[in-house]
This record gives sequence, structure tokens and C-alpha cells, in this order.
Amino acid sequence: MAGNTSTPSDMEKTPRLDSIGHPQEAIIKHANDADEAMKAFEGYEGESLVLDEATNKKLLRKIDWHLMPLLCVIYGLNFLDKTTLSYASIMGIQKDLNLVGDDYQWLGSLFYFGYIAWEYPTNRLLQRLPLAKYSSFCIIMWGLVLSCFAAVTNYQGAIAIRFFLGVFESAVSPGFAFFTSQWYTKNEQGTRTGIWFSFNGFAQIFGGLVAYGISTGTAKNGSSIAPWKIVFLLTGLLTASIGVIFLFIMPDNQLNARWLTKDERRLAVERVRINQQGIGNKNFKAYQLKEALTDPLAWAFVFYALVADIPNGGVTNFFSQLIVSFGYTSQQSLLYGAPGGVVEIVTLIGCGYFGDRLKNRILVSTSGLILAIIGTLLIAALPLTNNGGRLAGYYLYQGSATGFVALLSLISTNVAGYTKKTTVAAMYLIAYCVGNIIGPQTFRPKDAPHYTPAIITIVVCLCAALADLVFIWWYCRHQNKKKAAVRADPSYTKLENQEWLDLTDRENPEFTYTL
Repeated sequence: MAGNTSTPSDMEKTPRLDSIGHPQEAIIKHANDADEAMKAFEGYEGESLVLDEATNKKLLRKIDWHLMPLLCVIYGLNFLDKTTLSYASIMGIQKDLNLVGDDYQWLGSLFYFGYIAWEYPTNRLLQRLPLAKYSSFCIIMWGLVLSCFAAVTNYQGAIAIRFFLGVFESAVSPGFAFFTSQWYTKNEQGTRTGIWFSFNGFAQIFGGLVAYGISTGTAKNGSSIAPWKIVFLLTGLLTASIGVIFLFIMPDNQLNARWLTKDERRLAVERVRINQQGIGNKNFKAYQLKEALTDPLAWAFVFYALVADIPNGGVTNFFSQLIVSFGYTSQQSLLYGAPGGVVEIVTLIGCGYFGDRLKNRILVSTSGLILAIIGTLLIAALPLTNNGGRLAGYYLYQGSATGFVALLSLISTNVAGYTKKTTVAAMYLIAYCVGNIIGPQTFRPKDAPHYTPAIITIVVCLCAALADLVFIWWYCRHQNKKKAAVRADPSYTKLENQEWLDLTDRENPEFTYTL
């Protein structure tokens, strides 16, 4: 891969023409506020930068070894901290906090009210502030807040903890999507996103085993504090500790990565030139906000996050109680929930890998949704006496995350312009929160043990999500054809270093959507 560099003033001498041969003044105007990537090439004007395949592979391995372990562990803890409430629900929290009626359902939902309240501001801060440092602050704070759950003695205190957990965790998913788009090419992003998101599954296995160990250990030997408080204290302090490590190791972008040499930093930027996105722009651009709010693709993402996460919100908070409803004991439910994490790991890594390899991330991800629909139908159709069959249905449901992860990776890949990217990420995750707020309300105590309304809701939502994925695939394919026609026009010319101008995916004819 090779590329020549130039200053923004040089770029204006070669304006891009539209399909009828007239300069597009808006594009030229935007050339004056280029991406951070331009700084990597300051002082090297006229030099040719060559990145051969061997060097690229070596550099990619180095990036993977420094970034992926931290992203994976933190994201696993992110999921583990969400599921601690489910573990606590069968370890005595409802009795100790005097939860009655719908109190537990609302405790599950309150996390997402905090998430919604801070999601757009946190995305703006992720754009404006150093990415790694702000992310580290949020990780440390969410760990400390979670550990404070061990001091809670009433419902009001639990509500406050859950709300602020949502506030601080709201930075994690968009921040990790931005890290992925900064450091990896389009063909690498699906696999990497699948890998770090798959640590939700590892967290489910780890959390189930730890909760089971604490539950059985305290039952035999007793403890000075309630078992559920030990779970919150352990996971919270572990998260805060890893957040401190994240602060010192994770760079804000390629330009301040201490573990790269000066030449490697330039090469790390050069290798993502193909993305047509750059590595970040700290300036707010109103036109990109407007484009995000009027882009059909963005709203298709939002619709998916909403309908796919209604089931997620219910199952995440109630899976322990759901397994108990299959005929198992409370302690067995902690242990038997763990294999579901294996299904999630296999489906996420498999879909991420084959999606990138087959260059069809969207359609490959539908396989997980189909598994989830089959699993939910098994739970609904099999008799209550068929414990094993219904448990197998729950395990199959764990494939449902593939579509959400595919679209999260496509926010990295298919949304360009940093203000637009942060806005679409906020829209996507706000919809995710709304779905997760609605979800727990579908599991009503009066519907136990069948939870029929909740099961019907899950099937309907998963089918709607499946249809939406097919629409997104068609829309991206259609837009690629339109862009190819513009590039084929004889009057079209490309700006030099157009990749670094922080243009949006819709205004840049060189941008192609990943399927």
C-alpha cells in the first residue's frame, strides 16, 4: 500500500467534481478541517510511504497483542457487571432489600435510564477528549460504583447505584467501536469486534462459576456479609483495577502509542487509509449531525437495536429465574447458565470471522438470529417437564447477539465523518437502552413459570430484527452501485488525501459500504 501526502491547501487545488462536472463547494470547504491522521504526515510532504504485506502483517500482530487483550477483558467485565444483578436475584438481594411487586424489574431497567441520559454527552466527550483517557476514567468509575452496591441497604440506594452504573458504562461500547475503526481496516473490523464482544460469553461462564462458588461456599461456611454483596464487591474492584491498567497502556490513537516506533505510527495510520475515514476529528460539525438524523441507514440501525434488545433486556436480567422455571434449583441455575456463554462465544467469533472472510458480515450474522428464534420456540413449545429440551432452547437463544455485534462493527465500518459516527453510535445505543428498559417489563411475576407473553415478545422481536438486517444489506448494496456510477463518470476526479478529510460516508464517492 502506498500513498503520497500533501497539505490541505494542496488539496484545494484539485477539487473533486460532481457527476456533471462542477466543483462541489461543500467538499472543498470541508477540506479545511481534516482528520487527525494528517498530523502523522506533517513534514513528510512529497515522500512516498510504502507498506508491504510482510510489514503490514507484523504491524497488525503488534497492534493485536497490545489492544485486543485489554478490549476483550474490559468488555467481558462490562457484561459481567450487568449480569451480577441476575445472580444476586437468587442469592437473597430481593429479601435483603425488601423488593416487592415490580421493584426488581425496575431495578433492572434503571441501569438503562442512566445509560440513555448520558449516551449522547458521552459520545461527544469521546470525540472531544483523549479517547483512551476518558474511557479509562469511565471504566474505573463504573467499577467503584458497582463495588458500592455491597453497602446498599434499601431499594432507593440500589436505584442510585444502577443509574450511575448506566452513566459510566455508556462510554464502553461506542468507545470500543471507535478504537476498532481507528486501528483496523474494514476487512479486519468484523472479526475484531466479534472477538472482544464474545467476551460477554466468557464473562457469563466466569460469572456463573464464581457466583455458584460463592453461593455454595457461604451456604456451607457462612460469611460476614451477604453472598450477593461479595459478588458486587469482587467484580467492582476487579473492574476498577483493570481500568487503571487500561489508563497506562491504551493509546488515544496511533500518534501517541508508546509501544510503536515513530515510523510504525505513520505506517499504522497509512494502513487504515483504505477505510476512507481517518482516525478522528475533535471538531463538532453540524452538517454531519443533520446527516446522521436524516440517514435511512442510521434509522435502520436504530430500529434493529430497539427490537433486538427488548429480548436481551428481559433475558439478561431474568435468565437465572428463567432457568429455575425449567425445574432447576437456584444454585443449579448459576451453574447451568454458564454453557450459554459458550454458544455466544462460538457464534460471535464464527460470524465475525466468516463475515469478513466472505465479505458479507450482515447476512452471515442472520444465522445467530435464526438459532435464537429456534431456541425460543423450543422454550415455548416443549412441556414444562422437558427440562433438558427447554434448557437447550435457552442455550440456542444465546446466538442472538450476532446481529447486534455486526451492526456495532458496521458503525465503525460504514459510518464516516467523526461527528456523524459519534451521533449514530449514540442513536444506536439509546435505542439499545430503550429496548433493554422494555425487556424486563415483559417478564411479569404473574406469568411464571411459563412467561408466555415474554416468550411471544421475544419471537416477534427477533423476526422483526431479522427482516431489518435483510433491509440493511439491500440498502448498502444499492448505495454502493450508486457510488460506483459516480466514480465511473468521466468528469469525476478525486481529491488528493481525500481519505483524511473527515467526509461522511454519503458525501464521499470513494467510500464503499461493507456488506
